[in-house]
Amino acid sequence: MTTTDNRRRLRSEMTLAEKASLMSGANFWNTKPLERLGVPGIMLTDGPHGLRKQGGAADHLGLNASLPATCFPPAATLANSWDPALLERVGEALGAEAAAERVSVLLGPGLNIKRNPLAGRSFEYLSEDPLLSGTLAAALIRGIQSRGVAACAKHFAVNSQETHRMSIDEVVDERALHELYLEGFRIALRDGRPWTVMSSYNKVNGTYANEHRELLDATLRRDWGFDGLVVTDWGGNNDRVAGLIAGNALEMPSTDGVTDLEIVRAVESGVLDEAVLDSRVDELLALVERTAAVREDDAPAADHDAHHELAVEAATRSLVLLRNEHAALPLGPDAGRVAVLGDFAATPRFQGAGSSLVNPTRVDVPLEALRATGLDIVGYERGFARRDRPSRRLHDRALALAARADTVLLFLGLDESAEAEGVDRAHMRLAENQLALARAVTRLGKTVVVVLAGGAPVELPFAEDVDAILHGYLAGQGGGRAIADVLTGRANPAGRLAETYPVTYADVPSHASFGRTEASSEHRESIYLGYRYADKVGLPVRFPFGHGLAYTDFAYTALEAGATSARVTVTNTGMRAGVETVQLYVEAPGAAEGEFRAPRELRGFAKVALAPGESATLEIPYAEHAFDVYDAAAHRWRTVGGAYGVLVGASSRDIRLRGAVTVDAEPSAVTLAAHLPTYASGRVAEVGPAEFEALLGRPLPPAAWDRDRALTRADIIAQCQGRGGFGGLLYRLIDATGAVLMALGKPLAANNTRFALDLPFRSVARMSGGRVDDAMLDGLLLMVNRRFWRGLGRVGGAWRARRRSERVARKN
Repeated sequence: MTTTDNRRRLRSEMTLAEKASLMSGANFWNTKPLERLGVPGIMLTDGPHGLRKQGGAADHLGLNASLPATCFPPAATLANSWDPALLERVGEALGAEAAAERVSVLLGPGLNIKRNPLAGRSFEYLSEDPLLSGTLAAALIRGIQSRGVAACAKHFAVNSQETHRMSIDEVVDERALHELYLEGFRIALRDGRPWTVMSSYNKVNGTYANEHRELLDATLRRDWGFDGLVVTDWGGNNDRVAGLIAGNALEMPSTDGVTDLEIVRAVESGVLDEAVLDSRVDELLALVERTAAVREDDAPAADHDAHHELAVEAATRSLVLLRNEHAALPLGPDAGRVAVLGDFAATPRFQGAGSSLVNPTRVDVPLEALRATGLDIVGYERGFARRDRPSRRLHDRALALAARADTVLLFLGLDESAEAEGVDRAHMRLAENQLALARAVTRLGKTVVVVLAGGAPVELPFAEDVDAILHGYLAGQGGGRAIADVLTGRANPAGRLAETYPVTYADVPSHASFGRTEASSEHRESIYLGYRYADKVGLPVRFPFGHGLAYTDFAYTALEAGATSARVTVTNTGMRAGVETVQLYVEAPGAAEGEFRAPRELRGFAKVALAPGESATLEIPYAEHAFDVYDAAAHRWRTVGGAYGVLVGASSRDIRLRGAVTVDAEPSAVTLAAHLPTYASGRVAEVGPAEFEALLGRPLPPAAWDRDRALTRADIIAQCQGRGGFGGLLYRLIDATGAVLMALGKPLAANNTRFALDLPFRSVARMSGGRVDDAMLDGLLLMVNRRFWRGLGRVGGAWRARRRSERVARKN
């Protein structure tokens, strides 16, 4: 009997209630078993860069400890390697650790496009470019699934901000949706074939992503051929039946049977065709079959020692040398006396916060690793308080130490409160106490090397005043040794930026609106993100997309631009072995003359390791849509003909060679929106509502909440602000609790408390483990809507009814 026949047999023997029961979790991390038919429950758990299997109390935000696991560098760091082979090996290790713990589904990788550097979850995502993001995500997926564990590509789709993420409507035009926000997923699904996909919390153009038939059914399944299972983000279900129809099979976590009953009633009333439910059940059974080996008893234990060494290697290959004036690095005997300053040297920040928070098996500390290198370390000073609290004592002690040294290693970065799931950053600056120390140190006339920590770009006003900048991003548990090895030349830096580094936040095209609206987030910049925007308008950047230095030099020669690929020869002209990332860009005809296109886009890349004097000829295929645009009028990709520039170089702005290729157009011409002058110019910060509506082809939805209407289950707790009565009190209580926790130096707990403000009221019931039912929830809403006593009576009545039901159940 084939597996398909077996699934049909199992399903034919299920009752309607049993089929519905498989559509939601048994608890926080496991699906329901169906013991009568031998269908096991399976475990899903977090893990974009390390297994987060909780052994005790379960939560979705990293509040409670998980079992020790290898903490690899997060996606934002790994992306700087531009190395699919490396990411596949990391994926294999992640899959091995998941299999050893009998975890069937690892919830990652995340591959949403980095729209804005303030997005709180940027450290979990790979790049601003969909080709790089999709290619690397596919490699992680292949590695994870090679061990029989399902990977889960997330968050589908347009999860661009954390502010109001469970209710925000991401308003984006169809062309940008397909060329940027969906393209990385398409590539990852085509080349990685993940067994699961996670839908995002947000709405996309007015419809919750989990209920979006165009995204989940038409695009994901019919256009892209996805044959796996779609799971909600935790608490990410709004209308259970609508989600099921759209293509979502599994709702997590458990809802104590509430939404299972909704499915049964929908089938019985004719609202839901049972054939739809059958399809979703088949998808779950297929996932159970695909991950069967994980639940066998002979899975080998994870080799944490070997995985730690891989974590060190992954970090080493992903560190980015941004600046190196006068060959300040690598540090050798001529560095003289070395002072190490900055809290991050002794207490490294090596990962983000929230659902991806890993309990590492060990942590390499940069200060300890540097002391083991043989450098003449004359001392260490903390230099500043972690959370921007002024301390003259710490500042002065650091300066006194720096005055005794020849070289200063200054460790700066974003602290734990700045980057976390559920909150966006307030600004793009480093803490003022860190900036003050940097200003003071640079005035001493010493050689100053800055080592940065953080999962997204920051403003660097001191960049021209220091000799070198090494960006560690968030380097995982092996980052301390990796940083020491790169600083001292034991390793040649090979990382290249996977995102553009703006000079100031005002240079980001979405800066004026990002995170500042309530009901909707308008993507007025359309296709112009990152380097696409900066290159279109000729904007200076701090460091361009793809930038990264090495301790050697590479020469490019003999470019040949063919019809399907480009060939180029690369030579290591320096004195050290090194790794070069060769980037291939395609320059669109007419893009600089007022057409609605980015002037150049990444269309291929390759890594090459070369010894001194060694050459290699690389053939880089053009990406599938290298000469296409997405035609929103026709709802499909079309080839635009003309003479294209073929560019190879070391970054989007360091182009070494240029060629050309002529492409024939499709018979039907593509309209490139000449009637949208601001988009043609690329100056999208100036786009007004009328032009954005013209691009969308529909009126804009409200950007602000309607404060006069009564709140419903789909509304979020933050909407209680300013309403007075119990609702206003509830808002102030949660907000004040977060402020107190932050003042007490508990930023993770503070951020997680504030996260509660963005919870829809429906999630209060559905994520309570059955302690709050719908009747209680309706009573709470009555209280919030200024009907306090009536609501309190309903809550009390529902609680008493529940207690009576529980007593009867115990007696029976």
